[in-house]
Amino acid sequence: MTTVTILHPGSMGAAVAAQAVGAGHSGLWVSQGRSRATHQRAQEVSLTACASLGEALDASDVVLSVCPPHAAEEVAAAVSKYPFTGLYIDANAISPQRMERIASDIRPAPVVLDGAIFGPPPTAQRTCRLYVAGAEQAMELAHGLFNETAVEVRSAGDRIGSASALKASFAGFQKAARTLAGVSHALADAHGVGDLLTSEAKTMVSEILSDPDYLPSVAARAWRWAPEMLEIAETLRAAELPAEIAEAAASVMNRWEKDKDRYDLPLADVLAHLRHRVPQG
Repeated sequence: MTTVTILHPGSMGAAVAAQAVGAGHSGLWVSQGRSRATHQRAQEVSLTACASLGEALDASDVVLSVCPPHAAEEVAAAVSKYPFTGLYIDANAISPQRMERIASDIRPAPVVLDGAIFGPPPTAQRTCRLYVAGAEQAMELAHGLFNETAVEVRSAGDRIGSASALKASFAGFQKAARTLAGVSHALADAHGVGDLLTSEAKTMVSEILSDPDYLPSVAARAWRWAPEMLEIAETLRAAELPAEIAEAAASVMNRWEKDKDRYDLPLADVLAHLRHRVPQG
């Protein structure tokens, strides 16, 4: 049996911790200063309350940090004040750079795994994926913690920051796309064509992120699309909607300026060109 402390049991953290407890492991949490809602979540998933962080760490083999991104370093710094020598899994939606800082600041005492959670809070009916990156032995411990549970542990490699980069890549698209959908529907609504937009959208191909092989064709046409995005920005401004999202898209497309009409470019080249800013004349 492994003892794991969850910092702090929000809706996702509590659900993940519940899977470890259901697999026969011991789950702890630090009750001091937490809200009534947090107390209730912890109680519902059978976590044992500890009066202090030090008490929890003394009894723990693993610490799992699942908190709002802005608090990730603060949580890690609090742990680093104690002589904890177990496994620290940071499963927060943070940048690879922040993850690397946390790993650097908290080591060498605990072993650190970079983690990223994909999917909804796990239950008996639905699963989530926990990608981890770091030392192989530490990843094996994470696998053992969630063996035969609704948390599927997957490897993102041995480099700290890889799991966080995967999360940023996926969530950047997922959340930005939904935000853009909101702006698009607001613009259509302002012009009384919302129903037509919804109808036209049903004809779209949905595999935009899962099939990157079409991206060379996007780069080849970006020279035409960038000016169109600026026209869209003007349309958004006139409707008192945020134009920055269209202007940002045009700026990205400008990085593909030299790929004009080059439909046969390898995908690797197209992606590499996005990493280099186009010099301004």
